[in-house]
Amino acid sequence: MSVLDRFRLDGRRAFITGGSRGLGREMALALAEAGADVVLVGREADALAATSEDIRKCGRQATTLVGDVGVPQDCERVCQTALEQHGPFDILINNVGGRRINVPLADQSLEQWQQILDLNLTSTFLCMKHIGGAMVARGNGGRVINIASISGMIINRSIGGRSYETSKAAVIQLTRAAAADWAPHRVTVNAICPGGFLTAPNVRWSQEHPEVIEQFREQIPMGDLGPPEDLGPMAVYLASDAARYVTGAAFVIDGGYTVW
Repeated sequence: MSVLDRFRLDGRRAFITGGSRGLGREMALALAEAGADVVLVGREADALAATSEDIRKCGRQATTLVGDVGVPQDCERVCQTALEQHGPFDILINNVGGRRINVPLADQSLEQWQQILDLNLTSTFLCMKHIGGAMVARGNGGRVINIASISGMIINRSIGGRSYETSKAAVIQLTRAAAADWAPHRVTVNAICPGGFLTAPNVRWSQEHPEVIEQFREQIPMGDLGPPEDLGPMAVYLASDAARYVTGAAFVIDGGYTVW
């Protein structure tokens, strides 16, 4: 088998949360180009349909499930439906997440705190429990990729909502713990930690709080925020046999932001 052949994903099926747009969309397209069939989960049927159509243009199958995995009950429903109707899965990408609020810690309500933890952390736990747990039970190995953030390693300047940093740090540690537990079953668990990328939420932040985004951009050694498609190759690598001996790792993609 050649080096490039080890990156192929032919015959594998991926479950991707938040797969209709932004980073999730680009990772879904990359996996499809490498040969995987994809089940996409998202809140908006139209956006899911558009991304699934682009995946089919790659010659791969694409199935969509409408649901909000940031709501624990809905997350469990979606996972169970996916396993019953579209499983088994070889690849899980927990991509859903976000900051959503800019509230100082002392002013943040318990409801706001729990909402962000459910969005970023509980959704990852539940998808790992159901989709990842099924990989373990099946005994054929698998790949789990959790989208964390450099905000799980550092603290963002000039912005509130510290539940985001807290939840993303927990995602990194959950990744490491599950990697240790599931390694004997040949299920690898790794995290990708993006820095600033030009996703729709960050475009919105740049319009509503331009000083925050500009300050962030000035701290990036490579000089600018990254395009979402730059996450695709890393997702393909971690999902493929090229990364079969990689587990418990957190890969930073941030243009050098955390170097300084």
